[in-house]
Amino acid sequence: MSHHPCPPDPPHPTYPWRPSPPQPAQPRHVPHREPVGHHSDLRVLRGAYRLQRRAATLTALGYFTLFLLLSAFAPRLMTRTVADGVPAGLLLALLQVPVTWLAIVLYERTARRHVDPLADRIRRTAELDARRGAVR
Repeated sequence: MSHHPCPPDPPHPTYPWRPSPPQPAQPRHVPHREPVGHHSDLRVLRGAYRLQRRAATLTALGYFTLFLLLSAFAPRLMTRTVADGVPAGLLLALLQVPVTWLAIVLYERTARRHVDPLADRIRRTAELDARRGAVR
């Protein structure tokens, strides 16, 4: 029994009820942009975050280190009474709490002013890039 292969479909529809073959989607031209991972904003964000961490850390730990150094190398200063018989060492120790709060406030303030706006801008750019990538 001889089997004859079917002839290929003609390039134009021969029957009006036959659907035309799907056309390949034409890619839209999207201007080339660097992906977010290589964007200079990330370097700026890392630098701002690094500066923020250093400022807050040096504020809190710097004061605490100063307190420890004074305790070790200036005992006469630390035992001197300041007001109503309160030794200077105790007063400086109690000042550690407001200095720590100052470090927290400094951290929050720099985050709100510098780091968060950069992070928001990078997040929006990444979302736009993701949407553009989904369209492709």
